[in-house]
Amino acid sequence: MKTIIRSSSKKLLLTLSASLAVWGLTIAPDAGAVGKLEKEDLKFGFIKLTDMAPLAVAAEKGFFEDEGLFVQLEAQANWKVVMDRVVNGELDGSHMLAPAPLAASVGFGTKADIEVPFSMGFNGNAITLSNEIWHQMKPNIPLEGGKPVHPIKADYLKPVVEKYKAEGKPFNMAMTFPAGSHNIKLRYWLSAGGINPGYYSPPQDISGQIGADALLSVTPPPQMPSTLEAGTIFGYCVGEPWNQQAVFKGIGVPVITDEELWKDTPEKVFGVTKQWAEKYPNTYLAVTKALIRAAIWLDADNNKNRKEAIEMLAQKQYVGADVEVLAASMNGTFEYEKGDKRALPDFNTFFRHGASYPSYASAVWYLTQLRRWGMINEFKPDNWYLETAKNVYRPDIYLAAAKELVAEGKAKAEDFPADTSIKPSQNFFIDKVPFDANKPNDYLAKFAIGLKGKQTVAGGKVVD
Repeated sequence: MKTIIRSSSKKLLLTLSASLAVWGLTIAPDAGAVGKLEKEDLKFGFIKLTDMAPLAVAAEKGFFEDEGLFVQLEAQANWKVVMDRVVNGELDGSHMLAPAPLAASVGFGTKADIEVPFSMGFNGNAITLSNEIWHQMKPNIPLEGGKPVHPIKADYLKPVVEKYKAEGKPFNMAMTFPAGSHNIKLRYWLSAGGINPGYYSPPQDISGQIGADALLSVTPPPQMPSTLEAGTIFGYCVGEPWNQQAVFKGIGVPVITDEELWKDTPEKVFGVTKQWAEKYPNTYLAVTKALIRAAIWLDADNNKNRKEAIEMLAQKQYVGADVEVLAASMNGTFEYEKGDKRALPDFNTFFRHGASYPSYASAVWYLTQLRRWGMINEFKPDNWYLETAKNVYRPDIYLAAAKELVAEGKAKAEDFPADTSIKPSQNFFIDKVPFDANKPNDYLAKFAIGLKGKQTVAGGKVVD
């Protein structure tokens, strides 16, 4: 279940001043001054998914070692265990779902102060349906050249869900964690097609099934295919390799990837507690440097290192899936229905397009979705969203680490974002609803399904 990587005695050089402007961001004194490591022996957690790759690469390629770090990587059972063990100090940090630290900051689930200095990458997820549901849904989907037109919208699934509802049968689907990206992306896809995925009303009702047409519940990622095969669920949203595993086993069909749902969608992050970050600032920066180098390596020269990365991840102490299954999504292609393999060059992106940068806009988007489904069950003004994002996401730490790597000749300045301001409206979503991180409440008001304005969930229903 674990691998231990030992470093040499290399130490970090002091190259940043106490206060440093980096690409428009001012680095606080304790974030920029690199000196003696406060802690060298570290234990990081991860879930067996391909997007844990930066951690494996940093260990296997010696990037942690170059920073003077002794790192132990340990697979965790599920996302709740990840959060609990980071919060109680059993883990120094971990691979995390992108919205989980934000949810923790507002007290949905585990209440905790988590910081995010690094994004583990873009995309990497898909929504898979059972063969039974696919066969019922497929006649509704337009064809081109005998193959389904992509992206496949949930509009085509809606008649199937309505049929089950009319017959009094629950339409069960799975995601990995309530405060998780898979839950939010599955909800986004369903609701864009007119299928209500249900609401939360914490602390009284945290099922997320209030008013739901499709009933979503938690299943750990590696158990998704077997749960689908058993007929307990009709579909799921999860990261790789567990969608391609369904194809290889012949038990399900991935119908849409998150890259098609929202182009370049942030997926996982690396998180530590605020207390840990404040106690070990030099170590914090060193870890971020190693992870950035790993991300660069994963995307270098048109993915030339992916074959080596796939063989690395196939080891049982990491993802432990067959090389063929991992390669099906990590080499720039993705297989939907058996034999329907299509080019998706950015399905797994770790560095290019700013994939490793922890952006405030991404954090604000996830916060809007937590509000939309009642995990934040009260109105928040626009400024609250950005303030909350800034308490959790730490692009200043990322850019300080980037500055170090550039100074050391291990990265190029032009590879990092020159403009770190929040961009105006983005329209990269399947439903074409434009997102403006500066106006989160206006954004929420655009959705037919979901909380908006002063609405809350109480007494098992949405109230104004």
